[in-house]
Amino acid sequence: MKRIVAVVIGLALSVATPGIASADATHQQAINVVIARALSQRGVPFAYGGGNISGPSLGTVSVDNPTDPTVSAVPAADTFGATGLNLAPVAAPAAAPAVEPRVSRVGFDASGLVVYAFAGAGIKMPRSSGEQYKVGQKVLPSQALPGDLIFYGPDGTQSVALFIGNGQMVEGTEPAVTVSPVRTAGMAPYLTRIIS
Repeated sequence: MKRIVAVVIGLALSVATPGIASADATHQQAINVVIARALSQRGVPFAYGGGNISGPSLGTVSVDNPTDPTVSAVPAADTFGATGLNLAPVAAPAAAPAVEPRVSRVGFDASGLVVYAFAGAGIKMPRSSGEQYKVGQKVLPSQALPGDLIFYGPDGTQSVALFIGNGQMVEGTEPAVTVSPVRTAGMAPYLTRIIS
């Protein structure tokens, strides 16, 4: 009887092991697709709000030259008011933020690149880095594996990058999608593992 139980357990393990190896291989293939898809976009310009499952898309970028004719004019701080109604101009509030001129450009921002990369493996990701931080499995930076997402800012709300191994990451950043060493300044306390 003990022999029969041992044989049954042995058969069960031999049948289960290839399934585990197969699942690991499938996960690794998916991770490889995600990384390859992100890397294929190196050099694509940065565009805030740009990127979707199909690739680069229309976004915006700040302009260094506010006199560029493609940028709409922003009223000076002392001209807020209703001059056409014959009222005195009203000064802008003292704490009014500076308005940065922007123009349209096709490209990726950080979270748009992540959406595009994971779509290659059939995974739909939220569009913002803050929402991307909330999905998947949280892992410590010391446990990072290729394919994990690295976040910056409180709750990942400022940016996201894809860890590709060997201390490197790929990120949709100014001026373009770039591979660079992992930055630790401003990094959120956890990475997110989407494919586990």
